[in-house]
Amino acid sequence: MGVSGSGKSHVGKRLAETIGADFIDADDHHSASSIAKMSRGEPLNDGDREGWLETLAGFFRDHARQGRSLVIVCSALKRRYRDQLRTGAPALRILYLHGSRELLLARLRARQGHFFQGDHMLDSQLRDLEPPGDDEAIRMDISLSPEEIVSAFIEQIDA
Repeated sequence: MGVSGSGKSHVGKRLAETIGADFIDADDHHSASSIAKMSRGEPLNDGDREGWLETLAGFFRDHARQGRSLVIVCSALKRRYRDQLRTGAPALRILYLHGSRELLLARLRARQGHFFQGDHMLDSQLRDLEPPGDDEAIRMDISLSPEEIVSAFIEQIDA
């Protein structure tokens, strides 16, 4: 989890490969209306996210029933969003990728062809962000390499 530009997709793919899990990028499951809204530079609200989060929780439920591991990358900015995801995976382990606004913005500006654009969109996510406590997530700084993040996360969940 983390705001846009934190490297969720890149780190999530590496994590899934490393642990032999399936991978889902939550951005691929936004409704057309939500993608259009973000493309216009309009932040999503809780109502926009409700069905999306239920879909993601359903993916966790389905994988658990099948005995398969799953990594989903998702902003999960608020505790209630993370709680909704846990309805599908009560033992969910969350990796929180955080970094400075400057680094996040530099990454967003370098990204091509993504619907999430603009300083104000990042600022909106940073305003909405309810950073998870230690009881909720393992926190990693995005200035570390993806390999370092994945390795440290696995080490902590295996401890």
